[in-house]
Amino acid sequence: MADQGDVRVRRRDGAPLLLIREDRAQAQSEGAVIAARALRNIAMHLSPKVAASGLVDEFPWVDCLPESAQRQFVLDFVRAFQASAELEQWSILAQTITEWRSTAAIHADPVLSQQLRGPIDDDFGPVPAPTEG
Repeated sequence: MADQGDVRVRRRDGAPLLLIREDRAQAQSEGAVIAARALRNIAMHLSPKVAASGLVDEFPWVDCLPESAQRQFVLDFVRAFQASAELEQWSILAQTITEWRSTAAIHADPVLSQQLRGPIDDDFGPVPAPTEG
């Protein structure tokens, strides 16, 4: 059966298992890395605004981010996609998306956004940049 495709094993005592031939798994991994590198190259040739507008179709909340944050989201998305593909750890990309979605939610709420920009009780002022020592 494995020569004809992936085999799903349903277990009574745990999560189902997926058996896949190693050559197919390797091809999937290589394909993900190639796609990530192609996306990086495409993004570098587009203006940040065009790249961000392309991601808005998939992530409509990107519209809630300021323009500078949209550019940073594109860069972070591309880097996380490539890292995920090369390490075969897709949680990296998922975490990046979660963090940016949370940032967009803050920007979408003007009251919360203003509160987070203002001083807090017992504010001791700006934190100085770290120094080497």
